[in-house]
Amino acid sequence: MKIWTKLGLLSLVGLTLTACGSNTKTAKEQSSSSQKVETSAGASKSNTYADPSTLSDKYDVIIVGSGGAGMTAAIEAKDAGMNPVILEKMPIAGGNTSKASAGLNASESSVEKAQGVADSNDKFYEETLKGGGGTNDKALLRYFVDHSAGAVDWLNTNGIVLDNLTTTGGMSVSRTHRPHDSSAVGGYLVKGLEENISKRNIPLFVNSDVTKITEKDGKVSGVKVKIEGETKNISSKAVVVTTGGFGANKKMIAKYRPDLKDYVTTNAAGSTGDGITMISELGGQLVDMDKIQIHPTVFQKTGYLVSESIRGEGAILVNQKGKRFFNEMDTRDKVSAAELKQPGKYSYVIFGEGTKANVKAVEQYMSKDMVVEENSVKDLADKLDIDQKTLTSTIDGWNKAVSTKKDEEFGRTTGMTNDISGKFYAIKVAPGIHHTMAGVKINTNTQVLKKDGSPIQGLYAAGEVTGGLHGGNRIGGNAVADIVIFGRQAGLQSSAYAKTID
Repeated sequence: MKIWTKLGLLSLVGLTLTACGSNTKTAKEQSSSSQKVETSAGASKSNTYADPSTLSDKYDVIIVGSGGAGMTAAIEAKDAGMNPVILEKMPIAGGNTSKASAGLNASESSVEKAQGVADSNDKFYEETLKGGGGTNDKALLRYFVDHSAGAVDWLNTNGIVLDNLTTTGGMSVSRTHRPHDSSAVGGYLVKGLEENISKRNIPLFVNSDVTKITEKDGKVSGVKVKIEGETKNISSKAVVVTTGGFGANKKMIAKYRPDLKDYVTTNAAGSTGDGITMISELGGQLVDMDKIQIHPTVFQKTGYLVSESIRGEGAILVNQKGKRFFNEMDTRDKVSAAELKQPGKYSYVIFGEGTKANVKAVEQYMSKDMVVEENSVKDLADKLDIDQKTLTSTIDGWNKAVSTKKDEEFGRTTGMTNDISGKFYAIKVAPGIHHTMAGVKINTNTQVLKKDGSPIQGLYAAGEVTGGLHGGNRIGGNAVADIVIFGRQAGLQSSAYAKTID
């Protein structure tokens, strides 16, 4: 296979998940400026993109979107003996996965067991169900938790090792698996998956805009793709859609949640809901379309996410009066709601040296001039225009809670390993759109379902393009688990189906 090398293209790294395909000019217009911001945190140069002239007119399995779900599906399809191809509309691979920050949630994993973490699939199930408001698709959720440990092992087998544990909001134990050096999971995962794609000689075409999924005799037959100014019909036995959500599509946000239309987004520019639209045109069922998550800690000037792991390692949130106002490790929907009730509808993430040492992403925040750093609480209070006595009292109270492992003010029980001491740091944040729990309805085989509940033959989907799994609110760390668990399943199931087609 000819390889098209662009040394200037970097895998997007930074902060939340999957990739994309379709005919959205807005996304492409945004992509140039977006890349300038996002690639500065970059992980890897990609030499894995295929020369457009080598695009064939036929493959066993077509994967639309090159985020974590898409690349995972392609790897499983290739290992199952298929001839897969990945089509990505953006100039670089990674999509929203490249922006994922916290880690991958898994229960009963080999890493948890090795580190003495007592956990269970049932506990993971119940906490995720509670976090989603009880509206999660229970069959998908059961499959998800039961296959989470296997996702960690599969990544490890493929050279992507997540052996450092932390905690996210709504979880009672350390089940968020991240890279050994505590860096953001997204860039590391994308780099590792790209290496596996390259090793297997799986063709990955960028700037390849899938505009339609085609059908013949009641079965999916391929796609229409616009590449180098020409629209081509590519046939296949199965199609896997992994195009991500619509957090960067203002029109869709305004349609389904007009109250959020003016919020900033943490999402990659390509997250415009193209796969949802194409599947809907085929008669696919959509679910939870008004379920859009806002994340409480977003740097408003750039839409850059401040990872939940920073709170998982001891940070607190204070308002402009210098007071804590909620349990920082509660679920994102509840923390965001509490934050919006504060003066100015914003807060400050406050942390010390211990937290900084355990969250490598802080280095990225500092390089982007997001962090206020001072040697004393007095200086920090002065810089933030907060009453010094109040902020000092708040920090002293938190440090006592860390020491006694008892938060008498808000009942926080996790993320209490580091006090706030040494140098003092603050990041001003407010809520921003982060994840769309909405999407197409699938079953546990990742088959896309029609409105009558029957599958669209030959069509599969995984990742943020799908709805139902997370219910009304996604738990931090569950999106990365989602793309690997269901990305694997989509690759396996589409391959099994393709083998039945002459």
